[in-house]
Amino acid sequence: MTRRFLYCTLAALCLYSIFPCRILAVETSAASAILMDADSGRVLYEHNADRKMLIASTTKILTALVAIEEGDLHDSVKVSREAAYTEGSAMYLTEGETLTLETLLYGVLLCSGNDAAVAVAQHVGGSVKGFVALMNEKARELGMEHSSFANPNGLDDEQHYSTARDMAKLARAALENETLMRIASTRSVTIGGRTMTNHNKLLHYVDGCLGLKTGYTKAAGRTLVSCAEKNGQRLIAVTLQDGNDWADHQALYEYGFSAYPARTCAVRGQALTQAPVSGGVSPTVPLIAGAGFCYPAAETERLTTRICLDEPLRAPVSAGKTVGAAVFCLNGTEIGRVPLVAGRTVMPKVSSALAGLKLELKDEWPAVRRDQGTK
Repeated sequence: MTRRFLYCTLAALCLYSIFPCRILAVETSAASAILMDADSGRVLYEHNADRKMLIASTTKILTALVAIEEGDLHDSVKVSREAAYTEGSAMYLTEGETLTLETLLYGVLLCSGNDAAVAVAQHVGGSVKGFVALMNEKARELGMEHSSFANPNGLDDEQHYSTARDMAKLARAALENETLMRIASTRSVTIGGRTMTNHNKLLHYVDGCLGLKTGYTKAAGRTLVSCAEKNGQRLIAVTLQDGNDWADHQALYEYGFSAYPARTCAVRGQALTQAPVSGGVSPTVPLIAGAGFCYPAAETERLTTRICLDEPLRAPVSAGKTVGAAVFCLNGTEIGRVPLVAGRTVMPKVSSALAGLKLELKDEWPAVRRDQGTK
């Protein structure tokens, strides 16, 4: 029976951060909170992160994501009476006016316009109910297992709730949507005859803040989902029912970037190690990382790399061929892997018999030429 043979060698390479870091204690005033590394999904801090809670206008992150994926930014949207007279925060739409979907999304994410959210929902989903169905479908797709949405704006409803962990998952998806992040990171804009200013003060308070969304209702309290970037590392912070959210998010980022900096395990295109090659003109071949890999880790944590070949390498080996994987572990537990490719071609050795044959032919060649010349 043919079995895939795993040829694993322990690289015994512990990848430590170049810069020393101190792990500082952190706490918030939030009833529920989480700090997550955006790229790896690693949770760096959490407090009641799975408690189902009202989320107010942070709902509008999902509203914007669904609208961008399902709609056309250049569409013209006519404002209905229902949208114009929606209660709560507004971009002050008037019944019958026409705006582009993009303008309305600025109203959703900057002004936190409940009226804009309803107008967007009616246009993209055909009705608010139809759009809410799309929201819940997207939430399930993102793995938001403890969330339910009843409207596009976050107004209080028994069937409208989420968790800090689920909202962090939503933020990870939002970060991958360039249009949404372009709008959410805008501090102020004049579009469609309106000047709108972003409610998110972290854009001013935190260097590298990328946006996302504020929220408030009397029942939900202050809610905030944000993300920030430093040295190529992106973190997501979520606080629910937090009266001191601006300061808490700043503290969370200071803690996360200091205590859990992203440490580089592999750089795409660079050699990680050498592997032996049997029967080749060269005894080894460099193994090149087919992708990059970074992971947030504390100074006291141990990152190791294990090189696993699909099988022992025998010549010929072609440059660029995938021959195995580099497996990365944190304190002995796998956290990721990248493919390894051969860094150069290794040809097989020429046998002694064949070498002798070549020499014999070479020695005979002049005689053949002389014979042909006498004819």
